[in-house]
Amino acid sequence: MTEKNLQKTNNEQMCTRCIVDTTVPGHNFDENGLCAYCRLHDKLEQRYPLNEWGERELQKLVRSIKQKGKHNKFDCVVGISGGRDSIYTLYMTKKIWGLRPVAVHFNDGFGNPVAGENMKRATDILGIELRTITSDWRESKDLRIAYLKASTPDFGTPTDIGIATALYGTAHKENVKNIVIGQSFRTEGIAPLEWNYLDGKYLKTVHDQFGTIKLRKWTADDPGFNLSLWPMIYYAFIKRIRTIPLLYYHNYIRSEAETIIKKEVGWVYTGAHYYDDLYQSLMTYIMRVKFNIDRRKYNYASLVRCGQMTKEEALENLKNVYVIEDPKVMDLCVKRLGLTKEQFESYLALPPKTFRDYKTTYSLLKKLRWFVKISSKMNLLPSTAYDKYFECG
Repeated sequence: MTEKNLQKTNNEQMCTRCIVDTTVPGHNFDENGLCAYCRLHDKLEQRYPLNEWGERELQKLVRSIKQKGKHNKFDCVVGISGGRDSIYTLYMTKKIWGLRPVAVHFNDGFGNPVAGENMKRATDILGIELRTITSDWRESKDLRIAYLKASTPDFGTPTDIGIATALYGTAHKENVKNIVIGQSFRTEGIAPLEWNYLDGKYLKTVHDQFGTIKLRKWTADDPGFNLSLWPMIYYAFIKRIRTIPLLYYHNYIRSEAETIIKKEVGWVYTGAHYYDDLYQSLMTYIMRVKFNIDRRKYNYASLVRCGQMTKEEALENLKNVYVIEDPKVMDLCVKRLGLTKEQFESYLALPPKTFRDYKTTYSLLKKLRWFVKISSKMNLLPSTAYDKYFECG
């Protein structure tokens, strides 16, 4: 595979607080050199404070989840991948907050075996039912190749939408009103919109233009890769299924979380952040060599803001290619897609584009900006949906 050295330019500016620089869309430095992501982080800290008020809000949410699910077999759906964040969330949900979750994993054909063992071991020890929603391989493969042809950096969109629909579909089937996700803005940050745009219409547009097979139709219990406007309205506003990031209300410290889940559920490190999915190896490589994108910038920036990594450590780590880029795994991914190296290299050589080059619902979302904001606050949409679409690029 081709290699490319990416050098900083003399005009590049870096945030005075974190490591976000001018290569990150939406950086928008203020007069003090502080980036928009730091300012957003501070707003979220005010919205989800780690104090007595925040603890009361957390307990209020937990009581609400229990109350709405008291007559059901499960009171919440928890999405898991086998990585640190999701396994810790599952542990906290059952052992600390006393909820009755069903664990849902979306299998798109590239699962890391270590992550699979983590999920099986954790759910067995915690006494939680694990449901694996396996995508139709023909659809999954076709969508991945379509996004490579579309030549945009957010080619993980099919998996992201598959995860979301697996959670919504299970919640609908079990009449569960709350989905708990293992995300924390303090440790992971929010990806720039230009790098990670999530939109069902966008997926359909890319597939209509570059796909080769017909995707199966949406049904409420088995939505497949369909999460356009109507399914989203149905799940969020008709069925009123909420997406709750409980870690936002919790002082989530990665090193402490690792210690806990290693001891309590035998968790094993997968080798890198995001490496519960082997396709992430190929994605990370493509983003770096084709788009000059290093996702560690916004991940590490968030850790710097919350004091779990120093700025110096983050910058030192960025000097080296991320360990997740394993040539053997990347070759495996290309072969699993049924592509030759020559085909893959031809897609890599296509001119870079973004979601703005395709039909999406973004213009509609901008018209409904205040509605999105209110819906996010009510958790009818993911709580940071407004921030993601209007403050991150």
